[in-house]
Amino acid sequence: MQSGHQSIFKLYYIHRKAEQLIKINLHIMTKLFISTFTALLIFASCTQVEPEETDIDYETQSIDQAVVVMHATEGNSVEGTVVFTQTDEGVRVEADVSGLEADSMHGFHIHQYGDCRADDGTSAGGHFNPEDMEHGGPDDEMRHVGDLGNLQSDADGNATSDFVDSKLQLSGMTSIMGRGVIIHAGEDDLESQPTGAAGSRLACGVIGVANPQ
Repeated sequence: MQSGHQSIFKLYYIHRKAEQLIKINLHIMTKLFISTFTALLIFASCTQVEPEETDIDYETQSIDQAVVVMHATEGNSVEGTVVFTQTDEGVRVEADVSGLEADSMHGFHIHQYGDCRADDGTSAGGHFNPEDMEHGGPDDEMRHVGDLGNLQSDADGNATSDFVDSKLQLSGMTSIMGRGVIIHAGEDDLESQPTGAAGSRLACGVIGVANPQ
């Protein structure tokens, strides 16, 4: 009988020890988990993630040729094209216009804005003048960049012009890209300020990049 009691006591003792060991292990594992989790949080908060560097090659576009399609303002019938081509001496200007009064002179200018929304072309603003000069002729040292002089029409009201202007640029700080081109009703006297007394606007167009055919 005593032997049976001893066996039960041993089993109870072993069971208690096992419970204690399990509690100890759970306590140790819980502390270890909390310590590890805390360490990971501290590491994550202190670690700076460096953004990936992406090499982007920004190339400055070189424009060799630009074109303008001229549209008549309200009540007029002037139309045509103007082509600007970059050369070593400057920009070559080739104008081909129709619908003008026969045998007449018409002011021909690059204007500040490439905006032809107004019926009379006034939304193109004044002459393109980034250097803040007085108005003049295309051969004058003192002139607006946009001062291209006059177009001379023939007996049929057509006008062509082909010349190189050293003041014009298709790129850079004084680029004419995106500016407006205006053909006026009257002759530019190349002297009167600020626009040469060239009168109203017969046609307006915007300088854009030409298709490199």
